[in-house]
Amino acid sequence: MSSTDELPPLVDTHAHLEDERFRGEVSAVVERARAAGLVRVVVVGTGPEDSLACLQRARSEPLLAPAVGLHPTHLNGLPPEAFDRIAELAQDPLVVAIGETGLDDYWKEVPLEVQIQSLRRHLALSRQTGKAIILHCRDAATPLMAELRADFQANGPLRGVLHSFCGDAAQAEDALAMGLHLSFSGMITQKGNQPLRDLAAGIPRDRLLVETDSPYLAPRPHRGQRNEPAFVVHTCQTLAECHGITLADMARVTTENARRLFGL
Repeated sequence: MSSTDELPPLVDTHAHLEDERFRGEVSAVVERARAAGLVRVVVVGTGPEDSLACLQRARSEPLLAPAVGLHPTHLNGLPPEAFDRIAELAQDPLVVAIGETGLDDYWKEVPLEVQIQSLRRHLALSRQTGKAIILHCRDAATPLMAELRADFQANGPLRGVLHSFCGDAAQAEDALAMGLHLSFSGMITQKGNQPLRDLAAGIPRDRLLVETDSPYLAPRPHRGQRNEPAFVVHTCQTLAECHGITLADMARVTTENARRLFGL
């Protein structure tokens, strides 16, 4: 490809550019993303301070679209007004999503009941603002799907995404039935993840998204490196192969989905 005009448009729907591993390098990372054909990067908050930082950075860098929220593993030690601050930030027109929120029973540092209460507040904020919700799940699919199902039954379809999806077919089917999108990360590119690729092949194209989860989960051929938004092209390529279409076609599909979901 001789110019960025020939690159398929891509959206990285989940990146943590306020992570300390990007300190002092965000401008260069953004330029590499732009050179790789990215048209937007959703930068995701995990607490009050970095949610504000995501919003402030997006004010000066139009490639970035901020999401604000309290990550389920970051709830310990937060002041009582932490969620109120997220709710305030969420009113800004630049903010495109609420989260990331969700449930995590891997680290076991925050009691699940505390996480559930936070999740419920984020779900309500998503509905109040009309902005998509970004959902995290690690070793907590059963309680998370139960919470989402209860909200769905009470309030109707959910607008949002299960990010870095690595669940099973039943979880995927349940999420899709509730209106959610599924986003795939660099995990889908790894050699041992054929079951995940097989599952991805059956997901309706209008519900597919791609992400990096930077700085985590770098795709092949960058495994072991710090991940960054420019690398999302490798995930999109693998997803295209799963669906038997070209990279350019999958890029158009996932970019249109991201634009519709997040109002980009």
